[in-house]
Amino acid sequence: MSDLPEPVSFHTALEKFLDHLRSQKRSTATTIAYGSDLEQLKKHLDERRITQATTVRTEHLETYVEYLATQNYTPKSISRKINSLKTFFKFLHREKIVPENPAHPLTHPKYETKPPHILTPAEVQSLRDAARLDIRISAIVELLLQTGMRISELANLRVEDIRKNEIHIGVLENNPARTIPVSRSASVAVQNYLAVRPKVTDPHLFVTKTGRPLLVRNIRTSIDRYFKKAGVKDAKVNDLRHTFIAHQLRQGVDPELIHKHVGHRRLTSTQKYLEYITVDVVETHTRLSEL
Repeated sequence: MSDLPEPVSFHTALEKFLDHLRSQKRSTATTIAYGSDLEQLKKHLDERRITQATTVRTEHLETYVEYLATQNYTPKSISRKINSLKTFFKFLHREKIVPENPAHPLTHPKYETKPPHILTPAEVQSLRDAARLDIRISAIVELLLQTGMRISELANLRVEDIRKNEIHIGVLENNPARTIPVSRSASVAVQNYLAVRPKVTDPHLFVTKTGRPLLVRNIRTSIDRYFKKAGVKDAKVNDLRHTFIAHQLRQGVDPELIHKHVGHRRLTSTQKYLEYITVDVVETHTRLSEL
């Protein structure tokens, strides 16, 4: 008898992988991104009559990566797609769907990491002014600015997660649950929103006028629109998280405290921001500073 696994189509393997992501409560955006990357690989393999996940070899994937480089993808985009391939085939190997992981030998292209875009106080104020009449977006802006939480975490918040002077952030995308303090201005903004929030049964904190959860892409589009209205150029919603972290470090807040607050897996992820800022104080603080 052969020890080789039974042939499994790429389509079936992909569906198993996406089901696994959903079972792990990975965000919709993450699942869609993986699906898009792997469907692109599937199309490439189909054109070469490679339809079984069990017959994919390292040389097939290397050829695919070389193909991406000819299609005007940036090294950073190619690196992200390689991550998708590695995660996918690592799952298939662990589940004994493929005999070995063909993506393991793949290497990432080198590229320069851009420094985080940290908003100036004037840009922060311009954004607040631009969104002031939109109570829902004002609350979102304040939460992102005053907590540094991820946009996916904000979209996943439930009304019951809002507590007096703190917010509970549940497990999401392998990030552990945590409870974080909330500044007075963010708390006021959220309470103002709750006063006008549609009376619907959906438990999500931020919902549309029809009572559906506000998705990450909806939030991103809205914030982008208000950045444009505020005249803040080249800014993205993730810059609010960068700005929170940089502000706390400037104020001398202990990096260990910030690291736990924003949910960084490694302390070095927080410490890297020190390369781009000047710390304004000498002593170290153990309380977060309001932005």
